[in-house]
Order: sequence, then C-alpha cells, then structure tokens
Amino acid sequence: MKIKKTGLMLAFLITTLATAQTSKLADLVDEFRADTQALDRTYIIDESEEYYQRFTDFYENWEKKIGALDFNTLSQQEKVDYILLKNKVTEEAYFLNQSYTAFKEVADVANFSKELFPFIKERRRGKKPDAKQVAQDLNNATMAIDAEMESRKSKPFKDWQTADKASNVITSFQKGLEEAYNFYYSYDPDFTWWAEKPYMALNEKLTGYAEFLKNNYSQTSVKDDGSGIIGKPIGEAALNESLAMEFIPYTPADLIKAAEEQFAWCKNEMIKASREMGYGDDWRKALEHTKNTYVPAGEQPQAILDLYDHSVKFIEDRDLITLPDLAKETWGMIMMTPERQKVNPFFTGGRNISISYPTDGMAHDDKLMSMRGNNPNFSFPTVQHELLPGHNLQFFMTSRHKNYRSAFSTPFWGEGWALYWEIILWNKDFPVTPEQKMGMLFWRIHRCARIIFSLKFHLGEMTPQECIDLLVDEVGHEYANAEAEVRRSFTTRYPPLYQLAYMMGGLQFYALRNEMLEKGWTEKQFHDRVMHEGRIPVELLRALLQDLPLNKNYKTKWKFSTAFN
Repeated sequence: MKIKKTGLMLAFLITTLATAQTSKLADLVDEFRADTQALDRTYIIDESEEYYQRFTDFYENWEKKIGALDFNTLSQQEKVDYILLKNKVTEEAYFLNQSYTAFKEVADVANFSKELFPFIKERRRGKKPDAKQVAQDLNNATMAIDAEMESRKSKPFKDWQTADKASNVITSFQKGLEEAYNFYYSYDPDFTWWAEKPYMALNEKLTGYAEFLKNNYSQTSVKDDGSGIIGKPIGEAALNESLAMEFIPYTPADLIKAAEEQFAWCKNEMIKASREMGYGDDWRKALEHTKNTYVPAGEQPQAILDLYDHSVKFIEDRDLITLPDLAKETWGMIMMTPERQKVNPFFTGGRNISISYPTDGMAHDDKLMSMRGNNPNFSFPTVQHELLPGHNLQFFMTSRHKNYRSAFSTPFWGEGWALYWEIILWNKDFPVTPEQKMGMLFWRIHRCARIIFSLKFHLGEMTPQECIDLLVDEVGHEYANAEAEVRRSFTTRYPPLYQLAYMMGGLQFYALRNEMLEKGWTEKQFHDRVMHEGRIPVELLRALLQDLPLNKNYKTKWKFSTAFN
C-alpha cells in the first residue's frame, strides 16, 4: 500500500512540474494585454488619425521590446510564449494597418471636426474649456456638414464598403464628442449655457450625415443579395494572412477541398443511418423523422440535463479525462432570450449552458422550427460540446492554469477542442440508435458546410443567400435556423476564420492525440495536459508536448491532416 501511494504521489508531482506556470514571460503577456486595454479606454474615437497613429506607435514599440529578449536563453514554455506574443503583435498591427489604409481613403469626410478635436483631447484631463469658442466650433461644424453633404451628392463612393467606412468615421467622432460634452454639461454652468443648443444641433446633424454617407455609393455596388444579411468579405490575401497567424499551413482552397471530402463522408453516413430507420437512401426523410423527436414545451431543460448525465457517465466510465468535482458542481443553466435566438437558434455554452427553445411570444411556425431544430437527438452530440468536457471545462481549467494565455485565445483551440470530443465519442460508439447517429452527423456535416460557405463568402464566391440555401438544401436546416446561422457568421463580432475553426481545430487535436498515443501516452494523460497548458494554437501546444525545436521567427508548418493530401 505504501509503494502504491508513493507511486501516485510521484505521478502527481511529475504532472504538476510539467504543467506549472513557469514562464518568465507571463507578466509580459499580461502587460501587453493591460496596455492594449488602457489605450482602448483612452482613445475611444477609433476611426481617427489620433487612434491609428497611437496604436501604430504602440505595436512598433512592442515589436522592439520583444525583439530585445534573448530567445536562446528561454525555456520551452517561454519560447512558446515569445512566439505567441510576437505573433499577436504582428497580427494586430497587420489588421490595424488594413483598417488604417481604408480610413485614409475616407478621412476627409470628418474635416469639419478638426477644430473640435482639441476640446475632446483636453477633456481627458478635465481642462476648463473656452465655452464660447467651443459653441462657435460646434456651430461652424454644423454648417460645414451641410456644405459637405451637398458637395458629395454628386460624388458617390465606389462601393458600399467604402461608404460604410466613411459613415463609421462620423459615428466614431460622434461618440467621442458626446462623451466630452456629457463630462462638462450641467457641471460647468458657463459651458452648459453656451454649448447646449449648438451641441444638440450638431449631434442631430451628425446622425443624418452618417446615414447619408452610408447610402452614398455607386449603384453598381451590390450590398444586399435579397437575404437582408450584410457582411464584409475580407478577400483572399487577408484570409491567407489570417490562416498563417492562426498557425494553419493551408490555403483557403485546401481547406474547402478537405471540407468537401468530409462533407461527402458525412452524407454517406447519414444515408447509412437513414437505411437503419427504414427510409432507404432518402436521408432527408430520415432527418425529418429525427427533427420530430422534439420534447414538449417546458421539458427542454430536463432533456438537456439527461443528455449531460448520460455523456459524463460515458466519458468517466472510460476514464478519458479528469472532470473536477467542482466543475461538475458549478456549471449553470439559463434560457436564451428571444432576441438572441434570432442570431443563435441553438443552445450555446461556456460557464452556463444557454438553452434555445420557443417562448410564448413567438409565431407558431417559429416555435415549431425552434423545437425541431433543438430536438434531443440533434442535442445528443452537443451538450458535452458546451459543458463537460467542452467549453465549460475549458473555462474552468483555464481560469486556474496559465490564465495569462487567454491573451492568445483562438477558436481553433476553443471550438476545436469541443468539436474534437464529438469525433472521439463517435469513434467510441457513443451514438447507439440511428436517430442519435443522425443527430451527431447533422452537426458534423454542418461544421463542414461552415468551412465551405464562410471561406467562399470571404473569397467573394458565395452570397449570404447562397450560404442559407446550402444549409437548407444540403445540410437539412430549418430555413429560419439557417438564416440565423449565416447572420451570426457575417454580421456579429465573430472573426472570419471562426466557423472553419470548429472542424479544423478538431482535426488538429485529433492528429496530435494520435501522435501522443503513438509515443505511449494514454488518452487521459493527453486530455488532462491539454487542459493545463492554456488557450494556445494547437501547433504550439504540440511543440510543448513534444519538446520540438523552435526559433524566434517560427512560422506554421505542421501538416496535421491527411485530408489535405
């Protein structure tokens, strides 16, 4: 018994030493993040020469600071952090420059604001303004905008994207002016007496000016394909840069080809499940049957809890990963608001699982679409994706281990890990009934479709309506759910690579798992180690686990999947 306890203690110490936060660069990473946040709080007019110049200087200074470090003296953990921090600065500087170039093309729409910028800057330190002069500047700006609008009626922007950027320049300035005005208003009697009326007139004029600019573009530029979803394709060059900075060594064409092959595999498996259900090769009928297994209104939370209990037991029975008792005790459950369901028709997860299901205010058809789209068999593969060992465990563990690496958070790690578990569970015969198989395959083919439609949209090869049609016709989505999915992809804060990160990140984790198992690791050892190393790109996680050689100018090179061959 004593020997057994000693062995267990030794194993614990080895694991602790391997995963301890030993990087001397941890404070430097936190400093970079804190500096960024401090500047964002200070320079709130984020479409201004001041903003772009300040952040350009900021990134240049950080490049020098990182370059001054002696890379060769760093530990492996520190080398990974060095590469990640350098990559982070490079990435943010690249996209700042892209935005700055677009800003300079339309910056003259805000020429009227030059006399007001000193007032906004001086407000940051509470300097008492020359109220009479500010009032005059406000009044002059209002008149200048009238003349500018009249002049621009005959000079439309070349496309709607340029017009949108110009409009954003005005709304950004309007936000900064409002903040400065509110600081003095009613606290400074002299300022209030002089500035109130001129400010109100200018503020109203700015709103109209921004709207005018937004719609002042060439009629040959198509903004809406009829779907009502307005996104901004970033183009092939920016996609390639984004992939390189996410440590993905493939082109958009490579990724689309791999996704199409995965898509074909899923469709073939759906046909097999359809045959098991008695629908022959008509997978659409089998999918309709599966959709209609939804639970009655009011019973969805219990259905989610049952699926959670089932998946946790399956995973723990096979000793696949450590699920801390506190993590199992403290995850939460909330109901998703009707407003959020318009852009996210399925439940989401993290610290809480947010359940998407009809409310009494929805139209009858919308209620049915929501219930059908969230039936228990569709939810079968995704409860563990959102809770344990997926997003909830990720939040739990990264709050406790190398939390500073959240600065390098990437969807290829975040969504890839959760999707990876869907692959693992499928391979371990987690689904038993054909309906459960159909539910797992529905989401897997959906992730393949996300790669195809998101990349083709950003390449200019698909419109939002064509993306919706793909999800409805080839994946089997309810129309409203497909529309919400496409709107979520292109009109929210999700970055362009987010949707492809699910499947590609999952394939990265799966490839790394196989490599580690070949080296003698157990699945549990691998899974536990991943949860202790923080949120980093999988290629750099691989370098840590395998102690691979690194250099200060490291570029992505790990060809992680035979799907691209």
